[in-house]
Amino acid sequence: MQKVMIIIMLFLVLSIPSRALCGTDKDTKSWTGNVNLFLGEKFLDKDDWEPMDKRIEAGILMDVKHRSVPFSIAFDLLYAKDKEDIGSIDSGIGPFYTNVESRIMEFDVGIRKIWECPKNIRPFIGVGLANIVGDIKAESFGVSVSDEDIGYGQWADIGAYVTLTERFNIGFEARWSNVQINLYGAEAKVGGRHIGVLTGIHW
Repeated sequence: MQKVMIIIMLFLVLSIPSRALCGTDKDTKSWTGNVNLFLGEKFLDKDDWEPMDKRIEAGILMDVKHRSVPFSIAFDLLYAKDKEDIGSIDSGIGPFYTNVESRIMEFDVGIRKIWECPKNIRPFIGVGLANIVGDIKAESFGVSVSDEDIGYGQWADIGAYVTLTERFNIGFEARWSNVQINLYGAEAKVGGRHIGVLTGIHW
């Protein structure tokens, strides 16, 4: 019930017209949109991923909107990778390590509400469906094992950017996603908290 109420509240916020918060829409074009590069950090569940629970993340955030619709359609692609040498056996002559490598690719689709405010400031909030592919590979003593799975869930984001010279965006974004997959027969959370900066173009 709590999740349903949160979703209803988000949709109500997304339906608020820009002029109700920030005055009249300034853009008179039929179609507008943004393509932004994202660079930041993803925080995974420690119980599932330590010591690889914090990793650098990069991505592309895209949205398009028609003037007759109060929100934008969002398409976001995010990628995070990490590699660690984890101590496993101490033979008395020194520890042996297991090389572990993991990749997580997240594709999010949904809606994003962007408000047009004075001085080209554009706060936004979004929500939608998340599709995440995760894999992990471990290698030790010349033997490697790997596993991969795909999962589906939800995502939400919030942030703001400033559009300079009517074309160039610079800003920040915080994001949350909730997806689980199965690796080596155990459930693993591949969603998490994301935070970073963005830069790109507006049209």
